[in-house]
Amino acid sequence: AQGRLVLPASLRRALSLSAGDALVARAEGSDRIVLEKHSAALARLQERFAKTRGKRDLAASLIADRRSEARRDVR
Repeated sequence: AQGRLVLPASLRRALSLSAGDALVARAEGSDRIVLEKHSAALARLQERFAKTRGKRDLAASLIADRRSEARRDVR
């Protein structure tokens, strides 16, 4: 009930995992679980979103949309 998985020692060695290393789990499709080191997941996401950096401020767009909706609701 603690959400733990036991990985074989050979797999831990192959991935250079140490006790206490943080792993990120994600579902891939409906029948696969992917585990990756926290640092690898962060690097993957940074690379994925690097192309959007500076193009559009998503937070500012969201705030502007909400303010516009609020103004319409007041009328």
